[in-house]
Amino acid sequence: MSLNDAQPAAGGPDEELIQLISPTGERTPHPEYDRWVRDVDDDALAALYTDMVAIRRIDNEATALQRQGELALWPPLLGQEAAQIGSGRALRRDDFVFASYRENGVAYCRGVDFSDILRVWRGNASSGWDPFELNMATPQIIIGAQTLHAAGYAMGIKFDGGDQAAITYFGDGATSQGDVNEALVFAASYQAPVVFFCQNNHWAISEPVRLQTHTRIVDRAAGFGIPGIRVDGNDVLACLAATRVALDRARTGNGPTFIEAVTYRMGPHTTADDPTRYRDANELEAWKARDPIARLEAHLTARGVDPARLAEDAGRRADEVAAQLRKGVIDMEEPEPLEVFDHVYAAPHSWLDRQREQYGLYLNQFAADAASEGGAR
Repeated sequence: MSLNDAQPAAGGPDEELIQLISPTGERTPHPEYDRWVRDVDDDALAALYTDMVAIRRIDNEATALQRQGELALWPPLLGQEAAQIGSGRALRRDDFVFASYRENGVAYCRGVDFSDILRVWRGNASSGWDPFELNMATPQIIIGAQTLHAAGYAMGIKFDGGDQAAITYFGDGATSQGDVNEALVFAASYQAPVVFFCQNNHWAISEPVRLQTHTRIVDRAAGFGIPGIRVDGNDVLACLAATRVALDRARTGNGPTFIEAVTYRMGPHTTADDPTRYRDANELEAWKARDPIARLEAHLTARGVDPARLAEDAGRRADEVAAQLRKGVIDMEEPEPLEVFDHVYAAPHSWLDRQREQYGLYLNQFAADAASEGGAR
């Protein structure tokens, strides 16, 4: 089964995916997209490789922490490293990211503190970081809601006359949600500078993508008047190029773009999921052969880069990331009970203040009872 056979188009043969590095590591020239990555030399490719190795290590470490009882839940991104790093490294610092709960690789690119990535999953906070400090909204749990936020933000950019862009990430399952379709309507109507980045990982929890659509996901965008790009989501260079194209369209007043990055979720939906109950093991093995990290390693090796040095440098960075991640989680202080009222509203709110006061009185009665019992003894 080829990548293009994975999701055939209805009514005719499928078009080829945008691909610049083949699954076996060969550089595949593309007349339209090559110019968008002319600046990416061996050092830049090695940096992308290190990024992917680092976020896979984050993923593995977080999964281990969840199994050890340090996190309540974790949504793995295993297999989707190229889509997230390729697109994430295409962004400018003043672009704004609206992501789902799985874009931890994009958060890494934006410079989110490793502890803050896990803070929500430990249950220590309602959100992990200041969105305006990093120009990345905190992860959205409601499926597809972030696309509306991105469309609205991008409309604001256009009204203000800026040249920034917004980008929103979501999965194949989210394209069945009304929020995503409404966001596409508004983005097209106002020609908002927003990139819709769909990671088609083939599974919406236990439902295969073929049940949700009988055509390619990218073709849905045409119905809204939005141009689409279908890219090999396991090719980090192609994902970088496709995102640069879409961002350039946004910055130059040409409106939104829809990118379908065809990839595969090699792990479970979350650590509470057992994919062996619904997924064919042969399918998983077929996609392992297209591993994005192994693909780039093969390409760099063919270009004369020392694979041992490449692995050593990337491994060193991954070890640093893992150590910081684990230490940050283990040392994370438990929040005070009344902190649940912090940051609910941007400005003082009398109704919330009253709740805070009442909850404080409720907590104080337990402290008074404990002191009373201690005195009685």
